[in-house]
Amino acid sequence: MREKKRRAFLILLSSLFFLSLLFCWFLLERISIEGDSMQTTLYDKDQVVVSKLAARSHRWNRYDVIVFYPTAEAQKAGNRYFVKRIMALPGETLQIRDETVYINGKPIPEKYGSSALLDAGLAKNPITLGADEYFVLGDHRMVSEDSRSDRVGVVKEHRIAGKVVFRILPIWRIGVIR
Repeated sequence: MREKKRRAFLILLSSLFFLSLLFCWFLLERISIEGDSMQTTLYDKDQVVVSKLAARSHRWNRYDVIVFYPTAEAQKAGNRYFVKRIMALPGETLQIRDETVYINGKPIPEKYGSSALLDAGLAKNPITLGADEYFVLGDHRMVSEDSRSDRVGVVKEHRIAGKVVFRILPIWRIGVIR
């Protein structure tokens, strides 16, 4: 009887371990932030959890912090992924002028930028996004390589890997990413 309980317990324990691995593999991923482009929201070497479920549901909102795969050109330069904030959604027209982001001709409230938006880049002229395109910016605008750049450009939906939801390290900054 005791041996049956022990065997049942080991089967339960190994099943839970296997299910947790599957859960993490398909729904969550831990990544390390590389660079300063998302300061003051995220810092170089921060460890964050990315929800892959959001990528499967295709539900993105303005100001979501996302992880996306670079274009082939950016991959050649050594970029494995980018972490940026969504500013414009599919079908919207975005333009940056006078250090302000305009969506469909109206300025949008900006509380995330940690530095001035001096270089409009590709967004100097209005950009109308396609049905599966997003315009992203880094929070530290002076150092961020984002949709203003030819190397990044607008982000197609199939390149989005997930949404950054939680910072796990360093411990003194642990918490939900909004």
